Amino acid sequence: MSTLTLTATKMRRGVWEGVITQTGKGVPQIAVTHLDTPVPDFDLVESGDTWVLRVPVPAEAIADGVQTFLINDLSDGTRLGYFTLIAGEALGDDMRVEMELLRAELDMLKRAFRRHCVETS
Repeated sequence: MSTLTLTATKMRRGVWEGVITQTGKGVPQIAVTHLDTPVPDFDLVESGDTWVLRVPVPAEAIADGVQTFLINDLSDGTRLGYFTLIAGEALGDDMRVEMELLRAELDMLKRAFRRHCVETS
């Protein structure tokens, strides 16, 4: 089990940030990957009792669909966290379809509830 805990803080100007706290000592050994490929040039800077992790999103990782970045503790292989980017028109179509399905199901539930209320009163 990892001695590290990751808390996401923000994403701004193409750089994701998180704070790492640890119960042990020393510099945390972190790996950041996207599609099983190491993400280069991330920064891990000590800030008091914590460490600030900054991960610049590589331009080649920005694409249609869902892109997931994994953050792991190298000392024991534990996944500390992840962040995702979602983009593209195809995704918008999927979201609209899901919304329509949810609306239809909600309408069906409303009708069934109203019918139940009439029948039991």
